[in-house]
Amino acid sequence: MANKILVVDDEFSICEVLKLALENEGYEVKCAGDGAEAIEVFKIFDPDLVLLDIMMPKKDGWQVCREIREQSAKPIIMLSAKGEVFDKVLGLELGADDFVVKPFDIKEVAARIKAVLRRYNTRESFNTEEVIKFDNLEISKQKYELKLAGKVVDVPPKELELLYFLTSNYNRVFTRDQLLDRVWGFDYAGESRTVDVHVKRLREKLDGVSDKWILKTVWGVGYKFELL
Repeated sequence: MANKILVVDDEFSICEVLKLALENEGYEVKCAGDGAEAIEVFKIFDPDLVLLDIMMPKKDGWQVCREIREQSAKPIIMLSAKGEVFDKVLGLELGADDFVVKPFDIKEVAARIKAVLRRYNTRESFNTEEVIKFDNLEISKQKYELKLAGKVVDVPPKELELLYFLTSNYNRVFTRDQLLDRVWGFDYAGESRTVDVHVKRLREKLDGVSDKWILKTVWGVGYKFELL
């Protein structure tokens, strides 16, 4: 069965170009011209991946990303005419999986889609029965669930994967590049700044949970989950 792609952009020409190109790649594609329509189509179409523009009427891409993440972990690739670091960081913090700057090459977009879907499908099919437990911390890959002090905490999929990897290799230091390789995949085209963003968000969630472990920065090297 073909993967389903939802393209969200208020520029009709961009939607049509992407739709034609992706259909030629074998995907089933639907388009939405604004943020409000995107949410409605997402619920009905149930896409495997969303290509999401940022500047749109009714609801911008940031708001659409937030609302999708409240109900689904399906991959999101942000599209934007802006290339500032702030936009990329904000997209990652909201749970986007990748970021493509306009004007883009169709072949690059197609390659990004394949890479993101491959990582997502690998994650979904992986045997996730293991549960990692430390003081006041429990991570279930089967449920994609994080519990802190016995309470379930909302966490984007990639943050959970990063924490799961570090806790399953506790007391070992990993560089940013190693974490990109192990958690995001060797073909991830983003920047090492991605790791810093996710660690920052995790620390905000983990702050004050336990005095028996810490998500530690090893200056000049990288990060580790350290037992105290």
